[in-house]
Amino acid sequence: MLAEDKRQKVLSILEETYGHTTTALEFKTDFQLLVATIMSAQSTDEQVNKITKPLFTDHPDAAAIAALPLPDLEDKIKRVGLYRNKAKNIHATARILLERHNGEVPRTREALEKLPGVGRKTANVVMSVAFGIPAIAVDTHVFRVSNRIGLADAKTERKTEDQLMANIPREQWAMAHHWLIWHGRKVCKAQNPQCDICMLKDYCRFYRSK
Repeated sequence: MLAEDKRQKVLSILEETYGHTTTALEFKTDFQLLVATIMSAQSTDEQVNKITKPLFTDHPDAAAIAALPLPDLEDKIKRVGLYRNKAKNIHATARILLERHNGEVPRTREALEKLPGVGRKTANVVMSVAFGIPAIAVDTHVFRVSNRIGLADAKTERKTEDQLMANIPREQWAMAHHWLIWHGRKVCKAQNPQCDICMLKDYCRFYRSK
């Protein structure tokens, strides 16, 4: 992994480049963020936004989603990958929120991870974006970019998260998550990373190895 002074420089460059970026998912409420994040697994944010815009217009909250027959919900989100399983989880989650949480999204990791379709990554996104609770959600972009650069050196998403939390100041966790995602989308792509234009190449372990 990078030495502390280089990690600080990398974080400074990422902050300067991506500033106050946030999730590309479009939502107006905590519940809508939760639903959109569940739907985003193995799908692009752009595709999810195309589906959630009309869905949230007509069915904006847990009560409205729970009132939908499951086949109708499946039909409304069928353009997203794994739509049947996602519809089942979203429908069940809406019902649980009504029955146990007064229709509100819980703020704790323990309660969030008890909801169908909500794993650690989704819980981290909701905690961070909706409630401002420091967390780092490790998706494919964060995993790839952080390990290429040297902010982490791990073979699993969970270990990557632990290392990032150890190597990044707590107050930067939420923003660093977004910086790494956007860097992965724009520059450090899975295929054909654009190392020649990367502002981090002087510090990047992957670039030096090339």
